[in-house]
Amino acid sequence: MSPIQQRRLANFRRNRRGYWSLWIFLALFGLSLCAELIANDRPLLVSYQGDLYFPVVQSIPEETFGGFLPSEADYRESVIADEINSHGWMLWPPIRFSYDTVHYELDQPSPAPPSTENWLGTDDQARDVAARVIYGFRISVLFGLILTALSCLVGVAVGALQGYYGGKIDLFGQRFIEIWSGLPVLYLLIILSAILQPNFWWLLGIMLLFSWMGLVDVVRAEFLRARNLEYVKAARALGMGNRKIMFRHILPNAMVATLTFLPFILTGAITALTSLDFLGFGLPPGSPSLGELIYQGKENLHAPWLGISAFFSLALMLTLLVFVGEAVRDAFDPRKN
Repeated sequence: MSPIQQRRLANFRRNRRGYWSLWIFLALFGLSLCAELIANDRPLLVSYQGDLYFPVVQSIPEETFGGFLPSEADYRESVIADEINSHGWMLWPPIRFSYDTVHYELDQPSPAPPSTENWLGTDDQARDVAARVIYGFRISVLFGLILTALSCLVGVAVGALQGYYGGKIDLFGQRFIEIWSGLPVLYLLIILSAILQPNFWWLLGIMLLFSWMGLVDVVRAEFLRARNLEYVKAARALGMGNRKIMFRHILPNAMVATLTFLPFILTGAITALTSLDFLGFGLPPGSPSLGELIYQGKENLHAPWLGISAFFSLALMLTLLVFVGEAVRDAFDPRKN
């Protein structure tokens, strides 16, 4: 590790708030990646008549446990559960509901308040809120990470081309960005949602069409500044090709400013997905979504646990990312020694 990288790492660690926020966020994201092991309506392990089964990763027909149907067993059904428990045992996850599991045995109308069985209560369709928060956290972060990575690739490439070559490429590129950024993204999503059924990848593609422009100006400015520096002129005089000069010499310096923007771009992507889900133009109905949970909280003011759960989940996620972004900014600040 070079001395400048050691200095940046030391600056990042010196920002204790951002340093611990990164570890907390990684821990929460790691737990959400194992959501099927935390919240699921299928047992993790079943022992029946001396044989072991893993329903969490395999589909086991009801006939295996003394039933009559060839379809997958419903382990919450009393007949199947009693049969398994009388000839073995079941190891359940901490939350015995998946994000789409309907709790038919509620003793009161849904949305039901928090209880020992439903830690954060249920929504207006009798689905467990804690399970939907865990799955919704995962899909929000994954959407934001993928969108941020793809936007970074496109934005850096476009900004590098404009800044390095300049001239007509830069001129026409800037005019195109000005026109493209003026398009109403929300109206386009509303129109397309009326024609097509939105899904995760469809939304990702639409958002990518407009999100890559956030990094173009930063990268373009760095390339415009660096293309006339002495080390670039020396590399060009030695016969090095433009591609090597751009990506081997100039891009590492340009990425310093780019990396400081990435946590904030990630928060913007997560907020955009949440807003679209809240308005009904996001993920398909039934998908685990924090935005849809906020909408349920607005429609069911008599069930405050819905809005509170969604609010604190989003607030914690975005706060941690903002603190990490501040620490990254400090790490790459040349004025901090």
